[in-house]
Amino acid sequence: MAAARVRPGELVHDLGAGRGALTKHLVRAGARVLAVELHPLRAQRLRDRFKTDPVRVVEADVRSLRLPRQPFRVVANPPYHVTSELLRLLLGRGSALVAADLLLQRAAVRNLVAGRGPHQWRRHWSMAGGLSLPRSAFTRPPTVDSRVLVIRRAGIRSVTGGR
Repeated sequence: MAAARVRPGELVHDLGAGRGALTKHLVRAGARVLAVELHPLRAQRLRDRFKTDPVRVVEADVRSLRLPRQPFRVVANPPYHVTSELLRLLLGRGSALVAADLLLQRAAVRNLVAGRGPHQWRRHWSMAGGLSLPRSAFTRPPTVDSRVLVIRRAGIRSVTGGR
């Protein structure tokens, strides 16, 4: 969370919010949070947990999410199997995304940082590898290690304004 440098007032999407592990840190940072969770029970638990906080919980598949027209950022640990579709959505033409910090499979991050992704992304986005996390860092460990993919729109520094 510290590396994402979320600022108070920023609109931040937590995609695949689960139990709210990232959501609580986004709230502490002063962000306006949209927590997206597919599973109805988890979504309801998020609503109950964050009912007094600036969190809006949406029960939806992150791949079919309607993105806001206003500048926003993403700080998330989405399900690994939606990585390609999610990136196409977030980085597509017309997206108002300005920054994303996504915890993904380490191999996927390595490929994207090396430029093994759609070429049009490189014109508008910078991608870098961030913090690595071993599978043992998770309560229910995945079968692979993870790493943060740091995405920034070229020429933009903040969701709250400024260049």
